[in-house]
Amino acid sequence: MSKADVMSQTTGRITYKEFKQIIKLGLVQGNLIPAFAGAWLAVVMTQHAFLTSIPQILMTLLGSALIMGGACAINNYYDQDIDALMPSKQSRPTVNQRISDRNLVVLSFTMILVGEILLFMINIPAGVIGLAGVVGYVSLYSIWSKRHTTWNTVVGSFPGAVPPLIGWVAIDGQLSVMAWALFLVVFCWQPVHFYALAIKRKDEYSMANIPMLPSVKGFKRTRIGMFIWLIALLPLPFLMYDLGITFIVLATLLNLGWITLGLTSFKASTKEMKWATTMFVYSLNYLVLFFALVVVISLIKMI
Repeated sequence: MSKADVMSQTTGRITYKEFKQIIKLGLVQGNLIPAFAGAWLAVVMTQHAFLTSIPQILMTLLGSALIMGGACAINNYYDQDIDALMPSKQSRPTVNQRISDRNLVVLSFTMILVGEILLFMINIPAGVIGLAGVVGYVSLYSIWSKRHTTWNTVVGSFPGAVPPLIGWVAIDGQLSVMAWALFLVVFCWQPVHFYALAIKRKDEYSMANIPMLPSVKGFKRTRIGMFIWLIALLPLPFLMYDLGITFIVLATLLNLGWITLGLTSFKASTKEMKWATTMFVYSLNYLVLFFALVVVISLIKMI
């Protein structure tokens, strides 16, 4: 492609579909679920009036969405070289030059700045935790660990688990055991979710020389790691005992179902890719169902 062709592409407006790719909208939407659950649970557990808390909740979700989208855009900016080597990511606007580096950087920092202003308008802890999440995702995960260690997924799980903390502290102003329990659920969930995806794309990560666990250590080592994180999820509902025995039982059944599915990988007849796909789909449903339980059970308690 000539320089003129590139210039003609980068001077046009990106489409909404391309914008969604730049900010990783699916990832942002997924993280808004625990952010809302954290805020909602704080309203219920600290006996805040729901109607008067609505503006805080909406500002929290908007601010969180903006900083997460901005951080993901920076990630796409930094990863252009490796994304160009991975077939599943070559359609990204950052790879095919549909958006210039300058515009991408401006978009990223504008979103983060506006998001942080909204969070700091709520209270200082919400803004600080949001900023810590952005810095952690960009520096610890994107710039450092992703390219240098098989622990990259675990490192990335720390900033990836801050949304429920932001949600809770935006309402209550301080963190509680319940807030940290929500954090731990998201933290332990992420390695299983992303390892399943990495198994499906292990050849691509190898081509890009990214040390994802399945690409470096293989399927057997990865499934053991996933199983360990599944076990780590098991006691977490008991930290949320204030939600009652019904929640603990249902959340535990959800965990046991995932553990059972994880154990099937140890069968000799297991097809790696099919199993990884099933685990990935379960992980998506798990996140929605777990936090739906949190909201529904707490709503029943409030009534």
